[in-house]
Amino acid sequence: MAATPRETDPAHPERAHDPAHDPAGEVVDLCRDLIRIDTSNYGDQEGPGERKAAEYVATLLDEVGIESTLYEDTPGRTSVVARWGGTEGDALLLHGHLDVVPAAAEDWQVDPFSGEIRDGYVWGRGAVDMKDFDAMLLSVVRARARAGRVPERPIVLAFTADEEAGGHHGAEQIVERHREALEGCTEAVGEVGGFSTTVRGRRLYLIEAAEKGMAWMKLTARGRAGHGSMINHDNAVTELAAAVARIGAHDWPVRLTPTMKTLLAAVADLAGTEATPENAQSLVEEFGGAARMLGAVLRNTTNPTMLSAGYKVNVIPTEASAHVDGRFLPGFEDEFFATLAELCGENIDIEYVSKQQPWETPYEGHLVDAMGRSILAEDPDAIVAPYLMSGGTDAKHFNKLGMRSYGFAPLRLPSDLDFTALFHGVDERVPVDALEFGARVFDRFLDQV
Repeated sequence: MAATPRETDPAHPERAHDPAHDPAGEVVDLCRDLIRIDTSNYGDQEGPGERKAAEYVATLLDEVGIESTLYEDTPGRTSVVARWGGTEGDALLLHGHLDVVPAAAEDWQVDPFSGEIRDGYVWGRGAVDMKDFDAMLLSVVRARARAGRVPERPIVLAFTADEEAGGHHGAEQIVERHREALEGCTEAVGEVGGFSTTVRGRRLYLIEAAEKGMAWMKLTARGRAGHGSMINHDNAVTELAAAVARIGAHDWPVRLTPTMKTLLAAVADLAGTEATPENAQSLVEEFGGAARMLGAVLRNTTNPTMLSAGYKVNVIPTEASAHVDGRFLPGFEDEFFATLAELCGENIDIEYVSKQQPWETPYEGHLVDAMGRSILAEDPDAIVAPYLMSGGTDAKHFNKLGMRSYGFAPLRLPSDLDFTALFHGVDERVPVDALEFGARVFDRFLDQV
């Protein structure tokens, strides 16, 4: 069920302010420092890699007595893992990624790797995806380590490479080749969740409890080469174009998972109605700009993104190819792939560039309660509810080890900020006070895990 307002958490007494021990004291500077380290991930090995950022994180942890290990399966593609905390119970994995998508500086109002503060925001690539959470986590951990406020539960801290290209050089390598680094972890918390939206005047914080699966596909049609002036009924370009058009135009039906049923029920309550598959789209529209993302998790999606064929205008090529970004809902995998095969037809070969399973974690239990209480202690009039994320995160890899995963990078955002548009967008930025809010909330969360 969605969390509702309650009293401030009495288990977290207020402490006299000490800058060195303030969980939010370093968060802005750390976020800016991380943004200034260019970790652009182009999806191949041409970028700068994450090594410099990983070394920076390792140094920050070392300064407060936390020893870390660097993992690097390919030169420059570096992840950091550290153990911290006590010995009570199973370990909790807290994870963020160090890479960012590229940014074209000419499109931005500021240098995308400047970490500039302007109009109350920290600007730069990674400000919301996800060096903001890296900074929150580091600021909180460093402050608590200095103060001797170590959680009773064992904590594994992971800052990974390559998340923006599927995590194959980061989280996947740790899971497959360095599983001992994650020993004892039964639950995981990372991106993308805990940020606020405003619905009918109420702040509603979205906790990620599910993700769509990912099917990045290369479609290939093969035909008979020939002269462009002659009749050819075995034209690869024609065959491919027809398949791509069918895929792009397909109207996928609404399918509600348990996570989205809970979220839509909370919105329906605010709107004075009940949530049904028939009004799901109208309820999602209540989220304003966030409907761009939430509308995509009411159904499976397939978006053609790249086309390639031919080398001369008067030559019919033997082969034509296209790339499609497919995302499928938890529990509806069979429907997705059966429909896709039908849309492609018999003459299209499908190769999976990346194929990763969806996941959905029940929105219940101690960790969920701790997230809700932590937010409501800082924002008592808010509502907290789960949502299903349209994109993918490293949780897909960690879930292979049976971990219960959630996205919880708390941010209290202005109602007029189109936050979801900033993910991979131009002029990516995060409010300074949202960073500080997030650090305070996450500090409270660690008191309760």
